[in-house]
Amino acid sequence: MTQQVKRAFKYRFYPTDEQAAELSRTFGCVRLVYNKALEERTRAWYGEQRRISYVQSSAALTEWKKADELGFLAEVSSVPLQQALRHLQAAFAHFFAKRAKYPRFKSKKKSRASAEYTRSAFKFRDGRLTLAKISAPLDIRWSRPLPEGAEPSTVTVSRDSAGRWFVSLLCEDTIPALPATDAAVGIDAGITSLVTLSTGEKVTNPRHERRDRARLARAQRELARKVKGSANREKARRHAAKVYARIADRRRDHLHKLSTRLVRENQTVVIEDLTVRNLVKNHSLARAISDAAWRDLRTMLEYKCAWYGRNLVVVDRWFPSSKLCGACGTIAARMPLRIRTWTCDCGAVHDRDVNAARNILAAGLAAAACGDGVRPQRESSRTGQSSMKQEPQRATAGIPLL
Repeated sequence: MTQQVKRAFKYRFYPTDEQAAELSRTFGCVRLVYNKALEERTRAWYGEQRRISYVQSSAALTEWKKADELGFLAEVSSVPLQQALRHLQAAFAHFFAKRAKYPRFKSKKKSRASAEYTRSAFKFRDGRLTLAKISAPLDIRWSRPLPEGAEPSTVTVSRDSAGRWFVSLLCEDTIPALPATDAAVGIDAGITSLVTLSTGEKVTNPRHERRDRARLARAQRELARKVKGSANREKARRHAAKVYARIADRRRDHLHKLSTRLVRENQTVVIEDLTVRNLVKNHSLARAISDAAWRDLRTMLEYKCAWYGRNLVVVDRWFPSSKLCGACGTIAARMPLRIRTWTCDCGAVHDRDVNAARNILAAGLAAAACGDGVRPQRESSRTGQSSMKQEPQRATAGIPLL
């Protein structure tokens, strides 16, 4: 069984000086149009209680191009500017549906510099990609092949804080389902061990940020000593950004390999519904939790299970996986983080993380088989709702960039 999905393929490229200048101008115009349209929408709503639609914003963009002070907007490709208005429209749609906060203005320093081109604004032929307003093809490093006969529907060009250029091509891809298996695994996320599996295996946390902490601190000290606005400060800022990028790249690579392995080996994967934004409020563990990137691992498991025909079951965050005895079902009164091994009244000796992973697996299998509940002696959610939920199978799964 195969399925068609939209999949983004990301590659690094090296622009010429002329191409870099044109793309930088495009990034600036995209940011300007987005911020100006957001300002107009905000003013109209709070000042006149009036909503502005995408069509009205598009008409306003045409007028902006005719103005003397904004005439430079007509010098770049019009497609990325229209896409910026569409992105703003989507942001407001999410806000009114209460799925997101109110849209924020794009910052020149903090926001990602990017521009999106639709099919009418680029030419892709024989592995050569040429963007509108740019005469020569981009010098792309094709680190892996595109799907057979793939034709990109959109192309997104971006530049990260370290000065690296990337191009992402969104294509239709056919993904065959993996062979069915009877294996199932429960996953308990941690800090000392990145994940502990119900099989008893513990995957060591690489602690990428800690390994490069001295190098990062040195780069940040160098940055702090530079004069603001100087060329040396920009050079030091880019050096610090490269250290951050190295950490992020290694972390992402490790999570991809781990998640792919878990999905290939197991038909059912059971995880906890952790709220990382609340966990990082613990200032003693915030840095380690952020370095572990549990949310990124869950996202990868979600879309890879959807791609390859696997089942992902998410256990409620209030399920007492660590305090529940896997032998007799007794729930311990307290279980501080410092306790790594504990003995139940029934005499069973538990490794805290392995016991939690096995309880998570049992809860997930029970949810998949009959609805809810591993043991009926207590309600496992403080909210009174079901303690387990089946993760929906989405074909696109957020269209991740790999």
